Amino acid sequence: MKSMKIALLGIAVLICLAACKPKVERGELTMKKGFLMVGMEIGYPPMEYFAEDGKTPIGFDVEMAKALADKLGLQVEYVDTAWDGIFAGVETDKYDCIMSSVTYTEERAKRYNFTRPYVVNSQLLIVRKDASAKPKNLEEIQGLRLTFQGETTSDELFQEWERSTGLKINEVYRFDKVMNCFDELTLNRADVILVDSVVAADYLSKPGNPFEVSGEVSNDEVLAICLKKGNDALTNALNTALNELFADGTLPRISMRIFGTDVVSSLW
Repeated sequence: MKSMKIALLGIAVLICLAACKPKVERGELTMKKGFLMVGMEIGYPPMEYFAEDGKTPIGFDVEMAKALADKLGLQVEYVDTAWDGIFAGVETDKYDCIMSSVTYTEERAKRYNFTRPYVVNSQLLIVRKDASAKPKNLEEIQGLRLTFQGETTSDELFQEWERSTGLKINEVYRFDKVMNCFDELTLNRADVILVDSVVAADYLSKPGNPFEVSGEVSNDEVLAICLKKGNDALTNALNTALNELFADGTLPRISMRIFGTDVVSSLW
């Protein structure tokens, strides 16, 4: 969900961390005894969103968080948090970690701890199947109405593109929730969405969906769990649990069930 260029050195450091064992007893790792408190923006299907009852969190990150908590001998508590305040929340100890489609970047790694990556992601352009214009890249969006979720990788990528090219898109609509972007496209109030591939997969898999991919803007993102800087004990414990979930097939099975494809195995 959140930024662009990933350095090989940074990934190597994450994988090195993944081999480390927790240095404290399980149960002493979290702020609330017996619980792993997870911050997430529950409105980003299929990664984290509410079931039809409007109360039960479901999605890839939700299932992964539950599986990780089980490995650590803990219960999981989901803390629904608006995206624009989610990093401040982990900094001020409102929860132990963020599992909410957070893209690992070198810049973020200066401010936060990250686990090893667990999902490969890219940025796609989505249009209606009946659209007359189907841009393959951002340059071809000139004259079209673009929408994306604000303060995400899509937003950052677009702003970087504007700075580097000096080009401008006249009609750009930022929303707090990605679902609003797809609503705008459905109602023909926008022409193209810039969005995570893991999110687009959910919309594209639904029977009779009116959307299709018109282009791929970037393909070099990985998602990881974000923690407060210096929280090495929980970072190492989560890395160990992530490795166990991959080794026993849990993460690939969750990926196949949620996305219909394996978006995790290439990272192991």
